[in-house]
Amino acid sequence: MMTTMTATTAMTTTDPRHRGLSVRARITASVALLVTLALAGAGLIVYAVELNRVDAATTRETEQELDEFARLREEGVNPETGAPFEVEGLLVTFLRRNVPDDDELLVAWVDGKPRAHFPKDPLVDSTQFRAAVERLAVDGGTTYLDTAAGELRITSQPVRQDTARGTVEGALLVVSYLDEDRAELRSTMRTYTIVAGLLALLVTLVAAWQSGRLLAPLTRLRHATGAVSATDLSARLPESGNDDISALTRNFNDMLARLEQAFSDQRQFLDDAGHELRTPLTIIGGHLELLDESDPAEVEQTRRLALDEVDRMSRLVGDLILLAKHDRPDFLTLEEVDVDTLTEDILAKASALADRDWHLDAATPGTWRLDPQRVTQAMLQLCDNAVGHTAPGDRIAVGSAEVGGTLRLWVRDTGPGVPAEDRERIFERFARGSETGSGDRPGLGLGLAIVSAIATAHGGTVGVEDATPPGARFTITLPARRDPHEGEAWPAS
Repeated sequence: MMTTMTATTAMTTTDPRHRGLSVRARITASVALLVTLALAGAGLIVYAVELNRVDAATTRETEQELDEFARLREEGVNPETGAPFEVEGLLVTFLRRNVPDDDELLVAWVDGKPRAHFPKDPLVDSTQFRAAVERLAVDGGTTYLDTAAGELRITSQPVRQDTARGTVEGALLVVSYLDEDRAELRSTMRTYTIVAGLLALLVTLVAAWQSGRLLAPLTRLRHATGAVSATDLSARLPESGNDDISALTRNFNDMLARLEQAFSDQRQFLDDAGHELRTPLTIIGGHLELLDESDPAEVEQTRRLALDEVDRMSRLVGDLILLAKHDRPDFLTLEEVDVDTLTEDILAKASALADRDWHLDAATPGTWRLDPQRVTQAMLQLCDNAVGHTAPGDRIAVGSAEVGGTLRLWVRDTGPGVPAEDRERIFERFARGSETGSGDRPGLGLGLAIVSAIATAHGGTVGVEDATPPGARFTITLPARRDPHEGEAWPAS
């Protein structure tokens, strides 16, 4: 399994099929595309709106000229004669009294040809212009003309007058140079394009920098996953910030820690099993090799010895499996338990272990959430440990109490106690104390490690201290929940 994991990790980091455009490059390209499209779209909308505004302004200016011409025609009189204007006089007088805009040309058209125009412009004398306005001067309306100077808009207001000499036809021609105003708009849009391009480039560079900074933890995460193998799970990522990527980093580090612990437990289990099973197997093998099959007494003795070693191996394997499972979610089955009843049951079961002076120190009332079978197993293990370090008639006490919102269960004996230098080491696997009592007996060195595992699984701890009268008191402290009630004080020994 470990070999397969290593191969998979190597394939992930070296397989070229997994290489491609990086996330940073894709984010940068996406931002650049979106910004470019947004600025281009905004530019097109502005150009269309402004172009419409320019054309509307040109139309208003033309209509203003025509309105002024109409008022002069209706209300004006020739100051020299005091009579209404003739067609030619009306048109010439209007041109004299009005100053066109910079992009306008006013033309007085009489009897099919221009009589006057302002400002001076050779366009009026061109064949192209005369052909375009010949019919327009009679019927009125608007037409557009493409010239070397750009597109023109020509609007005609015809005027007729019947005289003794016949009908005189004329028209006021308002010529608008559309490209002048549009040229200003195009110049503005060119400036906008340059500014938008620089802005898009700036946003792209900032996006590249910012995405690189934000994705740096992911890059470190990728490198860390490439460095992780079945034999080395010690790699960790530096944690900083308080965003989603930082949370991912923390979760990844937690996952690595759990995996490292799982592999460490697995290796520890294999090492412990290999080390501890070697001795009984060697004993069994050695006696079988030297067995004299013709001697019934020796056969029976070897049989009893082999069965005893097999029982010891079975117990050892069971204890190792229990230790290997202590951090699994299904290790505990939590339920609401009456602590006083649990304490009394533990004492009743422990009293059958050996001939000792069994005593109940205290039993706290209330309901706590814990695994009663695992807690009973741990407490009986402590009782069995106390039996091993006491003699018949010595006192062993069991008790429980609430202290500071935690549940404490203890086993107290009047044995030799535990030296201060051994009080942490004895909870390790295959560790044994350096002192022995009158009731000391050999063991596997896993009992107290099992007690520690059960306490840890509950989120608690186990420890040992001196007791009064002299002896040892092993205490399991569990931060369990309980129904509200007044707890008891810690009882005197």
